[in-house]
Amino acid sequence: MTETTPSHRPSEPTAGSNAQLDEIRAGYSFEGGALLFGATVIEGKAHPDAPVRVPLATLNRHGLVAGATGTGKTKTLQLMAEQLSGQGVPVFLADIKGDLSGMATPGQANDKITARSTEVGQQWVGTAYPTEFLSLGGLGNGIPIRAAVSSFGPTLLAKVLGLNETQESSLGLVFHYADSKQLWLDELKDLRAVVSFLTSDEGKADLKELGGLSSATAGVILRELITFADQGAEAFFGTPEFDTKDLLRTAGDGKGLVTCLELPAVQDRPALFSTFLMWMLADLYHDLPEVGDPEKPNLVFFFDEAHLLFNGASKAFLDAIQQTVRLIRSKGVGVFFVTQSPKDVPGDVLAQLGNRVQHALRAYTPDDAKALKAAVSTYPHSEYDLEELLTSLGTGEAVVTVLSERGAPTPVAWTRMIAPQSLMAPSDEATVKGIIAASTLGAKYATATNRDSAFELLQAKEAAEASAAQAAPAPAAPAPAPSPAKAPRAPKAEPSIVEQVVKSSAFKSALRSAGTVLGREITRSIFGTSRR
Repeated sequence: MTETTPSHRPSEPTAGSNAQLDEIRAGYSFEGGALLFGATVIEGKAHPDAPVRVPLATLNRHGLVAGATGTGKTKTLQLMAEQLSGQGVPVFLADIKGDLSGMATPGQANDKITARSTEVGQQWVGTAYPTEFLSLGGLGNGIPIRAAVSSFGPTLLAKVLGLNETQESSLGLVFHYADSKQLWLDELKDLRAVVSFLTSDEGKADLKELGGLSSATAGVILRELITFADQGAEAFFGTPEFDTKDLLRTAGDGKGLVTCLELPAVQDRPALFSTFLMWMLADLYHDLPEVGDPEKPNLVFFFDEAHLLFNGASKAFLDAIQQTVRLIRSKGVGVFFVTQSPKDVPGDVLAQLGNRVQHALRAYTPDDAKALKAAVSTYPHSEYDLEELLTSLGTGEAVVTVLSERGAPTPVAWTRMIAPQSLMAPSDEATVKGIIAASTLGAKYATATNRDSAFELLQAKEAAEASAAQAAPAPAAPAPAPSPAKAPRAPKAEPSIVEQVVKSSAFKSALRSAGTVLGREITRSIFGTSRR
């Protein structure tokens, strides 16, 4: 992290700048635990005696780390994750580019690190942090994690499939049907089987009962599911399903575990991995108890490349994100969205992000200039010329404002960031593989399982109906019609063996028991997600 010093910055401090420095120094003096961002910069000079920090107690008020490519966002994310881990707070990182695996390896000193740490007053020591590596469906380095389709829910799946709002609503009806019939949707083939059944001759009556689902829309959903599966998405859905409570662990030495979800292998499926991250958040909200405002968060969740989540999102989807972000704070979970520009995040979500770390913005086009003005307007009053400063920040510098311990915004501080103490590059392959092999999660998630879910149950139903048809006695040849006056009452046909079994009390009791085990009443959360 090196600085590029713009030539226009004055070098001599003034009385006004001293007053500004005093204001910043007072504004970032907190009593409780905090993370250090770096040193205040006034007129181009770093002041280590005026550290810029963020209280642990307000990290569940969420935040934004923004800036153009190459301005130091990833390093900021890394130095925050290190300090959280060091203070016993578990961290989740979405590693889009594969850079963050270096957290498992001590950093290596060099001239740039020495110069930066001296400049900002940092006592730099190369340090490794306890790290767990996960991967979506086993694509990439990490323990494979999956989600059951039924738990993923219709709203998130519609986002992945690119469905419009009408089709999203129809997909919700399909999930409702599967829930009501106790057809558990583990894999994509289970959902395809349910949609295929509803569009078949046998399922037409059930389709009609759903009301809002037309056969044409069901056909569109089915085609999208087939295309999605052909793209290799089958690997991401299934069982055993990842339990997001495994993100809340600490290591034996008390440090918070850094869970790193490796995503380079699925960069070409941005809608999938961004939506999968949102499923994790929704699942955490669904499962965790209320804790109010703890002294430090239970988990800090870094949502990298956040713009991918919001691109093309329906209003219902955006509303669900807004509600989840607002409510998950009370579960002790902090969420930091990491993206290139604040305009990538919808205003209703942005308004809930109390902590801001803004690296340099570019203003090459009229749209860029408009976005810059909009970003400046969201900051508290400042003595800095923010419109000029935000386009001239050096690499590893940021404009910071956070929430104080009493919930008020701190003064805007031009900050020269400290250097991460773990490796600012990927860990070597041997290190990563050794950590994966030693993980206790391997036995829990490494091997995919397959049980009787919707696909198997519908196949069994079809087979039972075919057997019943074969077992039914052949119709007798018609007898000569008797005279109307003497027509005898037709004898009642004897039930087939299959019918006798199906109608028996023992079979019905077993079916109810199986339904309890397979289905149980499903409750869906804000996003329509569920957990058995």
